[in-house]
Parts: sequence; C-alpha cells; structure tokens
Amino acid sequence: MPLFFRKKKPSEDARKRLEYQMCLAKEAGADDVLDISKCELLEVPYGAFATCKVLQKKVLIIHTNNLTSLVPKSCSLLSLITVKVLDLHDNQLASLPTDIGQLTSLQVLNLERNLLKCLPQSIGDLAQLQVLNVKGNKLRELPATVSGLRSLRTLNVSENLLQELPRVLAHIRTLETLTLDASSMTYPSPDICSAGTESIQQFLCKECGIAYYPPSEYVLPALESDGETSVDGVDRTVHKYLEEESKWQNKFSDYEKRKEKKKQEKLEFERRLNMGQREHALLVQQINNQKDEILQTVREDQMRLEEGLTKHQRHLEEERLKLLQQLKQAEQGIASRIQKLIEDNQRQKQSSDILKSLENERIRMEQLMAITQEETEHLRRREVASAMQQMLAESYKNKLIQMTYESRRQDLVSQACSSLAEMDQKFQQILAWQQMDQNKAVGQILQQSEMQKAAFEALQVKKDLMHRQIRNQIKLIETELLQLTQLELKRQELDTETLQGVIMEQRQALGYLLQQLLKEKKQREEELQQILLEMEAKSETKQENYWLIQYQRLLNQKPLSLKLQEEGLEKQLVNLLIELSAEQYVPVFAHHRISLEVLSTMTASDLEKMGIAETGLQRAILKRAQEILAVAKTIPELLRTVDAEVPAATQPSAPEEEAPSSVVPTAPLLQWDEKKSECVVCMEQEAQMIFLPCGHVCCCQTCCKQLQSCPLCRGDITQRVRIFYSS
Repeated sequence: MPLFFRKKKPSEDARKRLEYQMCLAKEAGADDVLDISKCELLEVPYGAFATCKVLQKKVLIIHTNNLTSLVPKSCSLLSLITVKVLDLHDNQLASLPTDIGQLTSLQVLNLERNLLKCLPQSIGDLAQLQVLNVKGNKLRELPATVSGLRSLRTLNVSENLLQELPRVLAHIRTLETLTLDASSMTYPSPDICSAGTESIQQFLCKECGIAYYPPSEYVLPALESDGETSVDGVDRTVHKYLEEESKWQNKFSDYEKRKEKKKQEKLEFERRLNMGQREHALLVQQINNQKDEILQTVREDQMRLEEGLTKHQRHLEEERLKLLQQLKQAEQGIASRIQKLIEDNQRQKQSSDILKSLENERIRMEQLMAITQEETEHLRRREVASAMQQMLAESYKNKLIQMTYESRRQDLVSQACSSLAEMDQKFQQILAWQQMDQNKAVGQILQQSEMQKAAFEALQVKKDLMHRQIRNQIKLIETELLQLTQLELKRQELDTETLQGVIMEQRQALGYLLQQLLKEKKQREEELQQILLEMEAKSETKQENYWLIQYQRLLNQKPLSLKLQEEGLEKQLVNLLIELSAEQYVPVFAHHRISLEVLSTMTASDLEKMGIAETGLQRAILKRAQEILAVAKTIPELLRTVDAEVPAATQPSAPEEEAPSSVVPTAPLLQWDEKKSECVVCMEQEAQMIFLPCGHVCCCQTCCKQLQSCPLCRGDITQRVRIFYSS
C-alpha cells in the first residue's frame, strides 16, 4: 500500500452543485435547510458551519459524500447548536466527535451506511433526540449512556456486528420502534428479539427490576398508593371501593383533558398547515424566479463556453502547425542517424573480420597449448608410474627380507649341520630369482591394471591414519604384554607376590584391549576393502589410468612438512587423541609442536585458540594428559620400591596404592638387560605368541600349536597373536 497518495479532487459538476447550494442557502427568504449532498466532499467546508451558525439553520443534509470527519480543524461543533436534523448517511465516517452531546437541539440523527465502530459517550446528552439510525455500520456495542436519550422514539441498529443490547435501554420509556438483526443476537435471545420492540423492552425492564409501561403512557403521572389502615373487613372493603372509584374518576378527567388538548393541537396544526401552504406558494414563486435567473446564467455560461471553445480551437491549430514543423525536423534527424548507423555497420564488419582473424589465432594457440598439456600429462603419468614402481619394489624387498629371515631361521633350527656357504648360495639364488620376478613385474606394471590396483591398495593401507594408529597400538600392547609376562616370570623366580594383583589386572586389561584392537583392525581393513571395491566399480566407466590417478592423489593428501611433524609427535599424545575420538586434531598438535608436558600446563582457552572449540573435549584432553603424566611418574617409583623390598616370609603385604581404573594399563619398563624371553615349553626359541584372553607371552610359534590352555595361568586359549620382533 503506498505511504502517500493524492486526494481525489471533486468533479466540476460537484463543485458547481456545492456553490449553488451554498448560494441558495444564503439568499433572502430561504428556508432552514442546507443541502450539500452528492458533492463528492472529503470534509465539511468551513462555509457550511458558518452558514448554519449565522442563518440559524435547522436541517443539515450532507449524505452521499466521502466524509471521514464531521468537524473540520478550524471549526467548532457549537456552530450547529440550532440544527435539529442531521443527515450523514452514505459517507466514510469512522468515528463521531466526542462532544456530539453539545447539539442539544438535535432531534433526528441519520448515520446509515458509514464505518462507525463505536458511539461516543456524550451521545446520551442528546435529550431531545427522537430518531437515531446507525444501520449498516461496524458497531459491536452500544454505550451505556444511551439511557439518557429520554425522547428517543425510533432506534435502528440493524446490519451491524451487535450481539448484545445494554440493559439501560429499559430506561428509555418513549422507545416505540427498535430495529435489529434478531438472528445474530445473543442477549436478549433471538426469540425475544424477533417478537418485537415491546417484548424486548419488557425483558430488559424485568432484567433491571423495574416496571414496564407502554410508550403511550410515558407522560402519565405515577399513581401513588396509600398504605392500608388497620380497620375491620367491611370498612376496608368500602375504603377500597371508594379509592377505585376516585381513580376511575381521575382517569376519566385526565382523558377529557387529553381529548381537549388533542383538539386544540389539531386546530393549531390546521392553522400551521394553512400558513405552510401559503409559505409553500411563496416558495414556489421564489423558486420560479430563481429558475429564470439560473436559466439566464446558464445562457451566459454557454456563450462564454462557446467563446472559450473557439479560442481553444485556434490554439490547437497553432499547436498542430508547430507539431508538423517538429515532425519534419525529427525526420531529418532520423535520416542523419540512419546514415550514421550504416557507416557504423560497415566499420563493425571490418572490426568483425579482425576479430575473426584474432579468434583463429587464439584457436591455433589453444591447439598448441593442448599439445603441450598432453605432453605434460604424459610426463606426469610416467612419474606416477615410476613412483608406483619404486613403492612396489620397496614393499617387495621388505617382504622378501622377512621371508628370507623366516626361512633362514627355520633352516638354522632344522638343519643345524648345514654349512653357511651353501645357505649363502641359496640366498643369492633366491635373490636372483626374486630380482628377475621384480624386473618382470616392473615391466608389466604400466600395462596391468591389477598391479596398479595392488600398489594402490598397499599405499592405501599404509597411508590410512586409523589403520596405522591401530597397528601402532597393537605393537605397543604386544610390547607391554611381553614386558608384563617377563616381569611376572622374574617375580616368580624371586618368590615375591607384591604387586601381583596389579600386574594381573593390567595384563587382563591389556589382553581385552588387544582383542578390541584386533577386531577394529579387521573391521578397518574390511572398510578399506569395501572402498577399494567401490573405486574399482567406478574405474570401469572412467579412464584407463584410473589407478595411477588415485595413487597420485593418495600421495598428495598431506604436505611433506606436516607429515614429518605428525611423525615427530609423541605416540602417547597421539594415542590420547585417538582414545578421545579426536584424531582429526593430530595435525593441529603437530603444527604447534605440542608435547604432553606442554599440554599439562595449558588451559581450555589455549586449546580454543588452537582451534579445538568443544568444551567437553578440551577438559577431557587436559585431564587425560595429567593422568598419563602422573602414571608415568608413579610407575618407576613403584619399580624401585619393589626391587628394594625383601620378600615377606609369612604373608605378602598389600600394595600401598592401586593403579587408577580409568587409566589404560601400561607395562613397567624392564630393569634387566635381557629383554627377550624364551619359550617356557622348549626353552630354546624366543616367546612369540600372545595367548588371549589371559595376555601371557610365554610360547614360541611351534609349541603353541599343541596347547589348549596357557602354561602359566592354566586359562583357556581363545585366540593366538604372533609378535614380530624388529631387527
């Protein structure tokens, strides 16, 4: 909706009608009526209020306009003090002035078809108002002050939003006609409202607790009733009869008086009617005279209009000649612009030829660039292939060394009498064969997609952070289980039982953790295998060098400097982040070169500055770091106290403090030179197998095949895990 709009000006006919009515009201001998209806007024003109005040007008008719307010800003409502009839129907009034009660002479007020939502409280001051018409508005209720309308005879409230009538309406004893929408009323009920005005007034009087009198008797004086005296029954009956007789006589006398009064009023009405007829004859004569004057003024206006029309036609002819001259000039200008456009078109054709030659040159340069790009891509492909070749060679070499080591170790056990020269010769022969196989594989690596896939799979497993972390944890737990087993054997040799319960709990916890990590490792390998299958399905629709491209992407995942920093990060700190499911922050700690000691001195705000926004994660990292440092400090002290104490002869003493249950158990470091234990069965080979769930490392690979229970704790063996010692 626009914020500002122009007021619609009244038409010429409406303006003339207003001027005519205002002049007619000011003429000598005019009646008491001011009629300015159908003049398209937006507000009542100031002259209308001045005319009503000066000429004492009694009837003001302003219906069928566009009024939104009754009183202009510069006028007062007291100017209409003499008005008895005010007709405002078919306007846009949203409210009445609050001082409408100042119109004490008002007898008829017509507000039909407006936009009124409520009536002012001062409307009850209109004591002489006889007709009130508010039909077709938006009234929801009538004010309580309507009880002050003591002379009201007709009230029309139909076609409104009214649902209830005020009880004080019962005090208007002169009300003869009440018009409303009976079907939409809730108080009184629709049945009472549809029965008529008398039924409604009787109901309201009953609600107010007053007696009901018909409107025709509102001027009768109230009859007073004297109290009964304490006489006997006969005297009381006679007295009552005499009182009733006197009442009937009084009523009859009043009736005669009213009859005489009506007769006098009838004679007076006939006299006024005769005077009105004479005044009407004079008024008709005046109207005829005014009609002649109006016809004369109309003739003069018509002559003036004809003269103005001839002048206007002359003016239009002059403007037409000017327009023709301007059209000629415009045609000349258009012809010159067309000529310029033709010249511009020719110049554009020349420039288009130049642009076409430039485009051909650009296409030729793009072709040259495409050729160089293809050569670059070919060189890049060769570099990736060489990197894959080197990766396969290294992995193959490591595997070969491991296999050679195993075969050599088995040969030393089974063939102790064979010579070293023969073994070296066989080893050289095996190396030669493996070198031939390697050269053959390297020659086919650029052509066979399966080899590329295998190289990508090996690099993927090597590059996968979660898989690498699980392997590191498994190695760490294997080392700790080996140390715990050796420590347990050492203490059994010394016949000491101190801290045996703590060691057993740590070993069981490590065994359970090792089982979980093995399951996670297997699950992660299955996930990587599934990813590899999905990529293989994609590679069928992609280019033929798909595995080379994926291999290069996997190599370029992280910058070399960040990789070196992550490798230099403390393993305990990395395990801490993995344990708290915050492995995505490993590069952040590596970039800032954070250690466990530095982390224990940091606060939550320092972690937030580094980029760790989760409050719970900040607290967990700081708490876990402090616990790990506390455990690292207490374990060497416990070991020193264990080595220093003497075994008790009677009963083993309990340890002074137990390891915290919330900390992941860590095996104490060995305090003797021999770090590798031997098999408790054959006493020859090194202990290589971990028995789960007990966690003992006490047998070699050969002896464990025939065992169903652990030799140390006699617990059932559910799973065997082999340890590979690094050379």
